[in-house]
Amino acid sequence: MGTPHKCDSCGMPIESGVYCSYCTDETGKLQEFEDRLARLTRWLVAQKQAASPQEAERKALAHMATMPAWRKHPKLLARRKG
Repeated sequence: MGTPHKCDSCGMPIESGVYCSYCTDETGKLQEFEDRLARLTRWLVAQKQAASPQEAERKALAHMATMPAWRKHPKLLARRKG
């Protein structure tokens, strides 16, 4: 087994690869930015880690800004400025 490290997209512990199975499509490719943002936002709401969908999206964007896969992504940078 490989040494555990973190998914470059979400930070979840993984044993191999760059991205976890939650952040990739059926071919193993990183999901599109908007898909990841929507899924993370829904997860935050479901886990009651945000009071509203708007707060959840703000938290999701803030978290994604810390992740190697997203921190320099043009869509993330544009949304954080807006």
